[in-house]
Amino acid sequence: MKIGIDGNREICYPYDSILGKNSGGTIMYIKQATVNNQVGLHARPATFFIQKANEFKSTIWVEKDEQRVNAKSLLGVLSLGIIKGSTIDLIADGTDEKDAVDALVELISSDFAD
Repeated sequence: MKIGIDGNREICYPYDSILGKNSGGTIMYIKQATVNNQVGLHARPATFFIQKANEFKSTIWVEKDEQRVNAKSLLGVLSLGIIKGSTIDLIADGTDEKDAVDALVELISSDFAD
């Protein structure tokens, strides 16, 4: 099963959570977002992002340029070097995966407004 939407990409398909390859395994929820605030996902915005990710039970990853990190890890998120204009994939697996990804996309779209 594959669903695609122009603009912010919304995809839900069989995905192997360990190998990161489509293998007919578990269903995961993925959306693509572009970071547009001045400093990217650094320091203060990254802290807001981590706090929001930690509100959910699902396992959540951020992927940029084929490098995937835990979205609940400040060091991991900062290690991606996400700057203004970067496009990232938000990937979640768990009971509240859709809510988690949608909330993070909304946070990014708001330019990390308080």
